[in-house]
Amino acid sequence: MANPSFAARSYRDDAVVLRTHKLGEADRIIILLTKHHGQVRAVAKGVRRTSSRFGARLEPFMVADLQLVSGRSLDVVTQAVAKGAYGTAIASDYTSYTAAAAMVETAEKLSDADADSGTAQYNLLVGALASLSRAAHPPELILDSYLLRALATGGWAPSFTDCARCGAPGPHAAFSAPLGGMVCGDCRPPGSPAPAPETVGLLGALLTGDWTTADASDGVHRREAAGLVASYLQWHLERSLKSLKHVERS
Repeated sequence: MANPSFAARSYRDDAVVLRTHKLGEADRIIILLTKHHGQVRAVAKGVRRTSSRFGARLEPFMVADLQLVSGRSLDVVTQAVAKGAYGTAIASDYTSYTAAAAMVETAEKLSDADADSGTAQYNLLVGALASLSRAAHPPELILDSYLLRALATGGWAPSFTDCARCGAPGPHAAFSAPLGGMVCGDCRPPGSPAPAPETVGLLGALLTGDWTTADASDGVHRREAAGLVASYLQWHLERSLKSLKHVERS
């Protein structure tokens, strides 16, 4: 059987760059989250040369309209048109940069494990990166909101109202990452943390996008919420994020 033609193997999609690493003297391997094809691993030939036409469009946190050609192990990027140049603004602020790094690491792990939610994960990540680049809200709040929503999109939506185990109406006083959020006294595992009511309210606001409530929160409740989000993320990903430990918290 003849190999499919170049044109037959070519496709176009919007993508956000998650990660890159060097290949040979001038090429890069690009890890992408695309809008319609899930996670894609591709090679961008010659992008490390100063004469490259689209090297700057394939840096982490950038969003581009890409032309790619399917390959056996790696696809090939043949064209890149910038759609969201978020990388420069994000990289200029350390707190935003570390938050974005945690976002793309999460997106890579979730999209690698769950291809069915790729479009939703793409839209969620692009929206979060755009908010970071505009400094629309404090970076740590944008990050925690993204993490909660990304997990919910992946099928692990936490409950911050009713009991996550038995469904008893809340509010409840204890949090359990393994059980899925806030739990009642009957379902509470021994040693479960008891976050402040303001922290629980903040978590709910971050999950639903209630930025009026989130932006008005106190630092002590933001830090407590961040710890609970991190534990919830680690439990469901079954691993910790390397980049999360570098995120600065106010």
